[in-house]
Amino acid sequence: MTPLLLTDIEQAVRSSWSAETCTPEFRSRWKYDNPARDQCGVTALVLNDLLGGELIRGEVHVNGERVDYHWWNRLGMGIEIDLTREQFAPEEIVTGGIVIPRPPVTELRRLREEYELLRDRVLEKLNRQSTPASAAAAGQSV
Repeated sequence: MTPLLLTDIEQAVRSSWSAETCTPEFRSRWKYDNPARDQCGVTALVLNDLLGGELIRGEVHVNGERVDYHWWNRLGMGIEIDLTREQFAPEEIVTGGIVIPRPPVTELRRLREEYELLRDRVLEKLNRQSTPASAAAAGQSV
């Protein structure tokens, strides 16, 4: 079986985003030309599933006022992964960043359906990449 690389995970996540996986109250503003928009919470949870580490929450400020929160991941040795950082316009500034304990899936009140949909799409794509057929195609013995 071929080991998964971070680039494989990133590609699977990015290709799984849709209006159905973004924050419901902002679904109408989701656009194909900015697919990372409002995907940060569910993306951070899925990456936490796959890579472990910590969930980080910062504040999004416009003109010095908090308008939203932004989520990303911190792995061991302080390595941060933020697949949705490009969603923000120049006037939207992400500040701070504190560790937020991950709630169990059963206790997710918001975004549970969106998280589960994104997680399932990503896992399906990653499982297709690591099947024995993929390994055989890459010239590896199974």
